[in-house]
Amino acid sequence: MLNLPNILTMSRIIVIPIVIALFYWDGATTRWVACLLFSAAGITDFFDGYLARRANQVSRFGRFLDPIADKLLVAAVILYLANRDMSLTEMLPAVVILLREILVSGLREFLAELRVSLPVTKLAKYKTTAQMFALGFLIVGDMAPPWIHARDVGDVLLWAAALVTLITGYDYLKAGIAHMASYEPPAAS
Repeated sequence: MLNLPNILTMSRIIVIPIVIALFYWDGATTRWVACLLFSAAGITDFFDGYLARRANQVSRFGRFLDPIADKLLVAAVILYLANRDMSLTEMLPAVVILLREILVSGLREFLAELRVSLPVTKLAKYKTTAQMFALGFLIVGDMAPPWIHARDVGDVLLWAAALVTLITGYDYLKAGIAHMASYEPPAAS
């Protein structure tokens, strides 16, 4: 369990309270440090899977924890930003993202009982990348130099992520419904 890919995955979870704590000392420096830590955590999402496959260290623990670490990181930052910095136009795509993540997690849990795997699609990986970029810009927000337009870039990326989130959520739901339709619960005795 304690190989480099799994350690990278766990680091995404460990960094969450640090990133959130930095928001409480709000200022340009702490926002940039929070963005740097969040971005580093996001980059580990690529490297943990890559290294696991390359070193033949793919594990059940890693396959279990990787998507959870992503969801925890994204959800924690969205919830904090929603409480402090998000406008109404940012709140709608954020809610779409959170609802989809909960829906897909529940769907995976149900399908696991049926011993049906719901593999992560390439489009879902792009969705996570778009979410990470959007949130990185929104973390810095108004503390960025004016020429970066971090808030505007973050808004556009958040809406793009929400659109891809809807598409991947629909794809997963469609696949899951096909398995649900063929599911017959065991007879009561």
